[in-house]
Amino acid sequence: MTDFLAEYAAFCETHGRPDRVELMLCDINAILRGKWLPGDDEVKLAEGGVRLPLSTYAPNILGEEVEGTGLGISIGDPDGRLFPVPGSLRPVPWATNGTKVAQVLVEMHDEDGGVAPYSPRRQLEAMLDRFTRRGLTPVVATELEFYLYKPRAEEDDAPTPPDRSPIAQNYDLDVLDRTQAILDAILDGAIDQGMTPDTLIAEYGPGQFEINFHHTDNVLQAADDALIFRRLVRATARKHGMSATFMAKPYADYPGNGMHAHVSLLDKTGRNIFDDGGDEPSATLKQAIAGTLDTMDDLQAIFAPHMNSYRRFQPNSFAPHAPDWGLDNRAAGVRVPEVAGPGARLEHRISGADTNPYLVLTAILGGILHGLDNPDLPLPLPLDDENGDHAEPLTADWATAVDTFAESPVAEAVFCDGYRDIYTAVRLDEIAQLTSAISQIEYRTYLGRL
Repeated sequence: MTDFLAEYAAFCETHGRPDRVELMLCDINAILRGKWLPGDDEVKLAEGGVRLPLSTYAPNILGEEVEGTGLGISIGDPDGRLFPVPGSLRPVPWATNGTKVAQVLVEMHDEDGGVAPYSPRRQLEAMLDRFTRRGLTPVVATELEFYLYKPRAEEDDAPTPPDRSPIAQNYDLDVLDRTQAILDAILDGAIDQGMTPDTLIAEYGPGQFEINFHHTDNVLQAADDALIFRRLVRATARKHGMSATFMAKPYADYPGNGMHAHVSLLDKTGRNIFDDGGDEPSATLKQAIAGTLDTMDDLQAIFAPHMNSYRRFQPNSFAPHAPDWGLDNRAAGVRVPEVAGPGARLEHRISGADTNPYLVLTAILGGILHGLDNPDLPLPLPLDDENGDHAEPLTADWATAVDTFAESPVAEAVFCDGYRDIYTAVRLDEIAQLTSAISQIEYRTYLGRL
């Protein structure tokens, strides 16, 4: 309690006392849910006096309760007590009409007094504890792609790129110049909110951009930033008369949005254990790669959570879609940009930008641990090798990926007890809801002909 009140007082001294504080809880779909709290009610939050139903952690994508999770009204829909995540109190730079607004991440504590096991952030925290017990510290950096598009009249309308967007705008500096007002506001907002953006580029698709963040050993904050950055981009775009999306594949004919994650590991002395001083990938780095490849099928439902996610796993979709690897090869599911020095690392390139960053980093780190614990795992030849192995593609079928996850001992081991089953229940509910709806293309193709 005292720590948050001190943090809040320091915030007020720097930014002024906010009119309200937006309490943000990350659900299983990486949707932020929560409440607005008056800016003079910080003690109530610090004492755990604000509550939400524990089921708020695991609704479906529409925000509805999922009976199969075992949460919700079937057990009386009990409340959890909200507590702020230390260090996550930040200003809201897009606030309008002179209103001073702050935001803070919150977690729910259950009857046992700890963070509820349904929390996605708790999954990553538990995984990091495993590395700590081994004397290892992961270092990560994320890259996020997103599209800007014109506001739509109806929710069913397809997106339309901004005016003067070339079809292939890859690294086009003129595109950055024309979009400077929005992009500057996004970068300024990221810095105001304590993030560490590195480079921002125009990506291939019309109106598509990518942000890279600096490497950090504060993995929880890296996931926090990836989550909050999405909110920042959408809100800033709205303020400038545009819309933004991190949907995995908003256009059929243009590249999808990915979330790439770079990972290295430090020992207790701060040495990167992926570096053995040679010019080839070290044995430890190869073990880590083998682990991520061996677990990729089992964990695909994390890297591709939604129906639209699987459009990135189609041929010619501009995205890696197989458990393979390569040295500085962007066609590979796992790319190795550097093999020596502090930058020796792997880059996991499978996830869409529509994922939950806490769960993605948990899954990637779980795959690395799987490789370190199983040094005899076979590692295929890299794609760069003239005899390189081209792995069977990951499934392009959503239900198959979820079924594989549901039965996977790997998935059960990576996440906290029972979380695999809760995640499965939410995905099966989403599959049932979305695949039972009759699509516009079915009406267009069949209704008048049959």
